[in-house]
Amino acid sequence: MDHLADVAVVDPRDGSITPHQDIHFSAGRIASIGSTASPGGGRTRFVVPGFVDMHAHPLNLADPTPALRLMLSFGITGYRQMSGTPALLRNRPAADSRSPRLLATPGSVLTPINAGTPAQAAAEVRRQAAAGADFIKVAVATPVVYAAIQAEADRAGLPVVGHLPTGIDVRKARYRSIEHLGPGLGLLAGCSDHEDHLRTAIAGAPLKAPPFPIPFAGRIAEILIRRIVLNPAQLTTPAMLDSTREAIDTFTEDKARALARHFAASETWNCPTLIRVKAQQLCADPVFPSDPDLRYATAKERKAWTAAAKAFRRKFDESQRAVFAEQFALQQRMVKILDEEGAPLLAGTDAVGAAWVVPGASLHDEFDLLSEAGLTPLRILQTATVDPARFLHREDVSGTVDPGKEADLVLLSADPTAAATNLHQLIGVIRAGRHYSTDDLNPLRNSNTAAA
Repeated sequence: MDHLADVAVVDPRDGSITPHQDIHFSAGRIASIGSTASPGGGRTRFVVPGFVDMHAHPLNLADPTPALRLMLSFGITGYRQMSGTPALLRNRPAADSRSPRLLATPGSVLTPINAGTPAQAAAEVRRQAAAGADFIKVAVATPVVYAAIQAEADRAGLPVVGHLPTGIDVRKARYRSIEHLGPGLGLLAGCSDHEDHLRTAIAGAPLKAPPFPIPFAGRIAEILIRRIVLNPAQLTTPAMLDSTREAIDTFTEDKARALARHFAASETWNCPTLIRVKAQQLCADPVFPSDPDLRYATAKERKAWTAAAKAFRRKFDESQRAVFAEQFALQQRMVKILDEEGAPLLAGTDAVGAAWVVPGASLHDEFDLLSEAGLTPLRILQTATVDPARFLHREDVSGTVDPGKEADLVLLSADPTAAATNLHQLIGVIRAGRHYSTDDLNPLRNSNTAAA
């Protein structure tokens, strides 16, 4: 099919809808849009730009193909890979209309193993810049090491994104995007009347670099991160929970709004990944094993996720799990405050590797959690379409349904600006001009479990 006939085109910039349009494709682009030549009397079909998952890890897999096709089947036509390798920078996957488009990737994630001192960190940034990284991703760093990372990245013209360094004043981190609202206390520490005390408490012991170079350090870091990433909340100590309790009890709305206005003014983006945060902090919640979308996960993944939930329940008693639940509720409230104050947001999931986060389906979970937080259906649509295009400086080729732009689209059976649940009503996906009907999408979804 080289065109869509008689569809309603949704403009995610303002929510306006132009009905009865024909969209023609050529060479993977939108060739033209105009009034339909043959208006029908059936149910209206709505066209929006393809969804973008702005925090994903499919390329961490030995064979990412099944996960990528699962993502496409849920309307994800592009993604930001959030952990890279030297090999990935040398050999990025070729474009494939059966998979989402890789939009950006870093090199190896920065940790004390490959960036434990300011000198090591600066050298690693230089290596990644020379290898063609699109951005620098920080996982764990002290404030001093972060300063060296940021300075070297500035010299290389690369943005820095990732986890906030523990113990840093969040207003002094010049990240292009903050992931997972911190993670941990992260932004909440900056919204507390006890901010200085909390910042000292969560800083912990200084992270030390290895005393000598370790061969294959990047590979070692990848293995360690994969083990931790299943559920990092499992590493929470009683002292950390005490600090969380303190942050909750001393949360101040005025400080939260001031922080959100700072992010708005400095163009600091947040990718909350609420589904990831919820799956960590409420890992033992029975809602997760009862999720029907688990049928799209592999048997190995389901086994590991079930074990993670059992470990979480064993380690934390009911009162401790209640603190995590309060923390998540406050983080959702923080997302609403960010939105109300104009701080830019991106939709992301942290698939693949995180417990209970199903590739593709989890972006729709994120839509629901953003809706629960209080974002309007249009704002939610924007966080997965026009806003990623703006963040990635790709407005000329993506983010809206316009002639000349990439033919990466989602076809919905209901108006996505009327209700967030309508974002789930997929009846087709167009990737580089190739049309996938509902019948085409089902085999893509089943390919992940077939590969188990």
